[in-house]
Amino acid sequence: MSFLASAPPVSAADELTPRRSLGLEMLPAAAAIAEVAETWRGRIAVVSSFGTQSAVLLHLVARADPSIPVIFLDTGKLFAETLQHRDRLVAALGLRDVRSIAPDPAALAARDPIGALWMRHPDACCTLRKAEPQARALAGFDLVITGRKRYQTAERQRLPLLEAASDGRYRLNPLAAWTEEMIEAYRAQHGLIAHPLAAEGYPSIGCRHCTDRVAPGEDPRAGRWRGRGKVECGMHPRGDARRATASE
Repeated sequence: MSFLASAPPVSAADELTPRRSLGLEMLPAAAAIAEVAETWRGRIAVVSSFGTQSAVLLHLVARADPSIPVIFLDTGKLFAETLQHRDRLVAALGLRDVRSIAPDPAALAARDPIGALWMRHPDACCTLRKAEPQARALAGFDLVITGRKRYQTAERQRLPLLEAASDGRYRLNPLAAWTEEMIEAYRAQHGLIAHPLAAEGYPSIGCRHCTDRVAPGEDPRAGRWRGRGKVECGMHPRGDARRATASE
């Protein structure tokens, strides 16, 4: 029986209780995803960049429920290889509801008419092409599954498995404690296809203008917004005071 089955699903406005947080923290990633897929049916979505490590999370999601909506932001600035990788993964994993979300054309015309906003104001570009479209796409969902991991950035080192974010939704980060080695081992074990740019020195991939190759020994995300002091795109609102983990 589900460890949440004794209580009805809560809304994103409800308090995170220690029992709920601790219960999920004690589950492996696959079981945590299966748990929320059952408990939050119809109110859950996945956000995925279809980047170099996305196949692992999407494989886990597909095994739990391939009909869970997957939100993919097509910013208009992505590598062609990322779009190809998306199509191949969708077919390979049997994902049934992948939603490719584009920026609002009127907003683009008003705020980035020549497509060069990324050069002078990358934060504003990410807001326009990522954060705002994602906010629209997530309307009606109470819980979002992400592929963030603690090792990726200093800002993510205390990332909980379950958090209440400042946008009023819950975020489930089932791979939070996974290392890069664990991700690659899982991908190899299950024969998951690799992003075509991974072998060309791109361990972390975003939009083509703001993603650079990473030299051996560099941080895997060193190629993202290189030289700009920027490490996040703003798609993931910070967890608020209600966030809870097993250790807190």
